[in-house]
Amino acid sequence: MSTIASWLSVCRIYAHPRVMGMLALGFSAGLPMLLILGTLSFWLREAGIDRTTIGHLSWIGLAYGFKWMWSPLVDRLPLPLLTRWLGRRRAWLLLSQTTITIALVGMASTDPLENLSHMVFFALAVAFASATQDIALDAYRIEAVELRLQGAMAATYQAGYRLAMILASAGVLWIAASLDSNPADYDYQSWRIAYLVMAAFMAVGIITTFIIQEPDVSINHLAAENERQASQIIARWNLNIHLTQLLIWLYGALIAPFQNFIVRHGYHAILILTLIAIYRISDVVMGVMSNPFYVDMGYTKDEVAAVSKVYGVIMTILGAAIGGLLIVRLGVIKTLFFGAILSAVTNLLFVWLSMKGHDITALILTISADNLSAGIASSAFIAYLSGLTNSAYSATQYALFSSTMLLLPKFIAGFSGQFVDTYGYALFFTGTTLLGLPVLLLVWMVGRIELKLSTNSKVENRAEKITFG
Repeated sequence: MSTIASWLSVCRIYAHPRVMGMLALGFSAGLPMLLILGTLSFWLREAGIDRTTIGHLSWIGLAYGFKWMWSPLVDRLPLPLLTRWLGRRRAWLLLSQTTITIALVGMASTDPLENLSHMVFFALAVAFASATQDIALDAYRIEAVELRLQGAMAATYQAGYRLAMILASAGVLWIAASLDSNPADYDYQSWRIAYLVMAAFMAVGIITTFIIQEPDVSINHLAAENERQASQIIARWNLNIHLTQLLIWLYGALIAPFQNFIVRHGYHAILILTLIAIYRISDVVMGVMSNPFYVDMGYTKDEVAAVSKVYGVIMTILGAAIGGLLIVRLGVIKTLFFGAILSAVTNLLFVWLSMKGHDITALILTISADNLSAGIASSAFIAYLSGLTNSAYSATQYALFSSTMLLLPKFIAGFSGQFVDTYGYALFFTGTTLLGLPVLLLVWMVGRIELKLSTNSKVENRAEKITFG
């Protein structure tokens, strides 16, 4: 009975107001992603665009991998009028959400068969604005609550994110299918209306931005002292006052966040960044070809929408909730390791599915296992990254981590279409499983470091009590 009470106590973390608020904010973050990647690849494939081109166009997602380059601007640069009115996090959220809405309207107004370059331009605009929204939103999430609640914040964020993915995938497919008078032929108008509806749903994010309150972030005195000392050194150079102010700002915005991370973690920073770079590689590389795979296996838009985009996302939300609870009970590292195992192994089910062909039951079983594991892994990974950040540089440091997470996988994923054309789906999905194996070793090594640091900290605390007690 005490065990049940203990688990019920853990579950109460989801009732925290800011934890619940992340549901809507996660929805805002999750809506644009598939509209420029997975759902767009379905649209392009139905329009007759070849798989190699679709694979290369997945590089649009690299915008998320380079967002660390402009994250210091989001962290430090005030927007005229908006920052004073809304605060630094909400100002950038509103700007990015408005840009996403306009760019989605641009995508809806473009037929890829007639002008693929225009489609790429608007998709890139969505990608960069969406990445900017992620920078501001991740900073808000980290600053809004203490570390203890980060697992729950990650879970509700994932829930909202995945609900938006249902809309951006299944919703789009259902709308397009319902308006398509002849499913056997490509119909641009049905896709145009579907994307216009998605643009309208960005209002959820915009309204939420007006409702939430700017987090009250305490000053990190160590970071402030470091920046004060750096400004004193720069001031001694006897430069023009405007140049001096610029250099001081650049140090605080560009150099200090990365310097802080390296100083805190030392040579272990390399190991941590390597883990971040490849933790989700298995899922990211596989994901680019999943929708073309469904098309080539003969699944209809309605079938993909119902099984992969609705039921599958529900399983991901369930996995994210389980991941949040596991983090509270087992800790981040153990949950991280468990999620890595599941993410790699479940890709083998797609090998089995490729041999089965068009089989709804097999698709349901595969999607169940794959999405449940993805939810657990995502919650653990987001909580781990959140714990690595310093509150003084939350936007910049988290952007560095999440960019590192996507850069290599997205680059490799760009060649996925060529790989499938040459070797077939079965070997491709087997290869994505093998890509996930090094992750297990890295999680184990990082876990050993965390355990050693924790042990040393306890020893130092005991020594301090003996000395001063």
